[in-house]
Amino acid sequence: MKKIFFSLILSAALGNVMAQSAMSPEQLLKVARVSAVGVTKDGKNLVYRASVPDLTANKNSSKLYMIPLTGGAATVLDSLGSLVADGSVSKDGKYQLQEHLVKVEKVQAADYYPEMTKANVQIYDGLNYRHWDTWEDGKFRHVFLHKMVNGKADEGKDLMPGEAFDSPQQPMGDESDYTFSNDGLQVVYVCKKKSGTAYAISTNTDLYSYDITTGLTSNLTEGRMGYDTDPLFSSQNTLAWLSMKRDGYEADKNDIIVRGKASDMNLTANWDGTVKSYRWADDGKKIYFTAAVDGTMQLFEVDYPGMTKKLPVVVQLTNGDFDITGIVSQVGNTLLLSRTDMNHAAEIFTYDFKSKALKQLTHVNDDLYAGVKMSKVERRYVTTTDGKKMLVWMVYPPDFDPTKKYPTLLYCQGGPQSPVTQFYSFRWNFQLMAAQGYIVVAPNRRGLPGFGVEWNEAISKDWGGQSMRDYLSAIDDASKESFVDKSRLGCIGASYGGYSVFNLAGMHNKRFKTFIAHAGVFNLKSMYGTTEEVFFTNFDMGGAYWEKNNAVAQKTYAEFDPSNKVGNWDTPMLILHGGKDFRVPEGQGFEAFQALQLRNIKSRLVYFPDENHWILQAQNGVVWQREFFKWLKETL
Repeated sequence: MKKIFFSLILSAALGNVMAQSAMSPEQLLKVARVSAVGVTKDGKNLVYRASVPDLTANKNSSKLYMIPLTGGAATVLDSLGSLVADGSVSKDGKYQLQEHLVKVEKVQAADYYPEMTKANVQIYDGLNYRHWDTWEDGKFRHVFLHKMVNGKADEGKDLMPGEAFDSPQQPMGDESDYTFSNDGLQVVYVCKKKSGTAYAISTNTDLYSYDITTGLTSNLTEGRMGYDTDPLFSSQNTLAWLSMKRDGYEADKNDIIVRGKASDMNLTANWDGTVKSYRWADDGKKIYFTAAVDGTMQLFEVDYPGMTKKLPVVVQLTNGDFDITGIVSQVGNTLLLSRTDMNHAAEIFTYDFKSKALKQLTHVNDDLYAGVKMSKVERRYVTTTDGKKMLVWMVYPPDFDPTKKYPTLLYCQGGPQSPVTQFYSFRWNFQLMAAQGYIVVAPNRRGLPGFGVEWNEAISKDWGGQSMRDYLSAIDDASKESFVDKSRLGCIGASYGGYSVFNLAGMHNKRFKTFIAHAGVFNLKSMYGTTEEVFFTNFDMGGAYWEKNNAVAQKTYAEFDPSNKVGNWDTPMLILHGGKDFRVPEGQGFEAFQALQLRNIKSRLVYFPDENHWILQAQNGVVWQREFFKWLKETL
């Protein structure tokens, strides 16, 4: 009987293994995007949302679920109702914060000439006439304070009447840009109170406090010149926020600041890293935060000792080859966290402070992944040309056989200062690439956070310098392995990664057989002249191209501009670009494609008129994946 039972188990196990297949683009479409909504008011359940692309509707379709914090089966919810506390409502229930669009400025022809009913004209007197993927139309997003009457919000009061400024910040701002104080007496919101050209060249957002009793507004961060964001009050009514020091530098060190009665305290001043997101501990005595470290995103804590002279020590709480992508909530001795790795999309986990253990709570994608062969992911450390140690992620195909040879892709990260960690992208998906038979080489080249502030800042004003050498060091080191087919190397990337592709195409000395660039920067002069956030090009390029006495800027435009190296291009290239991409405007892709075609180099342009810097629509995403892998099949 025991032998029969064992045979049945063995047969079932073998059946499961045989049923597994490598990840395909079609399977990736079925992977649910899991995001937490919040903990129910009784503190016993998590409410979360799971969404998947609906190709027919050409958008994501989502459902709400509830699961006990102790684990178990999830139940589908018809609606959220009042299960979870509404963060937009003050704790005393008297007020609610909402966002509304308000027409403030004249832009359209009809604003000036009402009789010109068929005119389609936009008129601007300054920059910021378009941002991310939207043209300025004279409307601005404002925070409104609504009184709650019988459980419903009244018409509300605009906290920024007549002001041509946005709060939340556009295009990425959300409800984290405004909050009530814990006593319900003030509203703190984020705003960059600059207009036109001044707006386009600055990152100086401030925190503004609106006193509900007096109706007066004050600037809480006057004199702080960089980004001030994410205001959050503790249970003890102490205000914290994230702050960068320098105006114009969007990737400056991000620190946690706490407001005291006489002065502010920078809790992370002595820590060599940059904060991604944070939340107060329930008792107001600690702050938990996430940050990049050594090629991963991890959970940290820092004590809030009150306004003493001695700065607290930052402590790392989690460690492993995974990413903690968000802090959901605290329930007693447990934190709820979002976690990913290169083989698994986000799920919600619990972290127990006593055992220091992570435990998976949601299991939305378990059944799908049970049928998928996982990629092998390894750390590799490479010595750079200047003698530094660089982490390189190596992602191998399922069933990797070191006695065989594999085509290999060098992945170039965007940002340029966003980390190469254990993220799970639904576009640049390493698991999917490896599953098609490619080894992926993903370096943490110069300019990426997680290896100290000096390493992170090294990319600015040196786009085409050490980072390019880092990329070549990574692929050259990987190519020493017998299983890497040196005759079949490809180079891929988006945004700054696309810039890297264009730049490496002119200096790779025939290492690569094919290139793929998405939303890449090709011509630094036209990029400076058309991108909407000019502070970015000012800081990273070192200034404008017409500043003849600016040695830093002149070196950038002379030595680091991919368009100057087109004469060396000799390799097939696929270019993908969105028509609503105002950060890296479509002309960058068009210029590169035109150069390739006029030089008779095999090339293809895949243009998405309705997409911005990213690909957001479901069917467009399918086309993107199909064109990506079709090109690799044709050229590699």
